[in-house]
Amino acid sequence: MSDIHPDVQAALDAARELRHRIADMRERIDSIRARRPSPSGAIIPEVDAMGRLTDLFLAPGTVDRLTNQELVTEIMAAIRESTADAARQYQSVMESVPPPEPFQASGPSGPSGPSGSPPATAGAVPS
Repeated sequence: MSDIHPDVQAALDAARELRHRIADMRERIDSIRARRPSPSGAIIPEVDAMGRLTDLFLAPGTVDRLTNQELVTEIMAAIRESTADAARQYQSVMESVPPPEPFQASGPSGPSGPSGSPPATAGAVPS
């Protein structure tokens, strides 16, 4: 019969719960997409949670209507706004996840000795 000590079982359960929480958080982060239009509204980039450009929409006629510099300015402004929005979404996900509860041993043989003092170290000289 292989009974698991309650402290070991509690640690295993805490680790399993943490793995599930991390997987859920990663899934939420991976689904973040920000699409903020340029000042003129003619350009819409798509940016992921890490600020990577994943798509770019240009309204018909945009390239013909704008000069090269205007096009660059519009694209860069839209990417900056989208990146800032993705960062806000990321921060929101991170703040919505409460920190895990710390693991505590249940018995007197936990991290400290039975008297509550740290366990003696081999070779330590008493003071």
